Amino acid sequence: MIALHVFSDPVCPWCYIGKANLDRALESRPGHPFVIDWHPFQLNPDMPREGADRRGYLEAKFGGKAQAVRAYAQVVEAATKAGVEINLERMERQPNTLDAHRLIHWAGIEGRQNAVVSALFRAYFRDGRDIGRADTLVEIASGAGLDQTVIAQLLQGPTDADDLLARDADARRKGVRAVPTFVIAGQHVIEGAQPVELWQRIIDELMTKAG
Repeated sequence: MIALHVFSDPVCPWCYIGKANLDRALESRPGHPFVIDWHPFQLNPDMPREGADRRGYLEAKFGGKAQAVRAYAQVVEAATKAGVEINLERMERQPNTLDAHRLIHWAGIEGRQNAVVSALFRAYFRDGRDIGRADTLVEIASGAGLDQTVIAQLLQGPTDADDLLARDADARRKGVRAVPTFVIAGQHVIEGAQPVELWQRIIDELMTKAG
């Protein structure tokens, strides 16, 4: 088996699109050798814990409403091509994602990481839910098969927060500047939301080498 490390943030639309394309490639190659591990990278590490108004955040980021609309037009087009749904009109908050990353970490311990990552993307981009809220995260955890009582208790305290912040900082020191970033076998780095066909070629090459 080959480790595929994915640096991602649940509020990154290109991470959502990139995961959808990767998932389609994996489904088309059921004998693929990848073992996937998701790693934290906060696009907005200075975001207040309570989050911010999304419209104001986007207009500030892109330099105005018109620029924000243009920037997201290509995102929506790519999402449609990837077969995932983005409902901009439902997205009212830009959340702090530290707790979402903590949930992804705990899901990994239980072997439910991929399910939780998918659920976080859908909750935010499709349903417009605030994934910075503990009650939203508990519901997502329960839907992915995790113990909601345990997750609720963990979210009430700082468990693993410092570790995840340190991992985020370490990724930046090692050169991760944007997400999604994929690292294959600790050696080969692929940046951005790659098309299904690229992942299929990579998988085929790896399977051929493995004999």
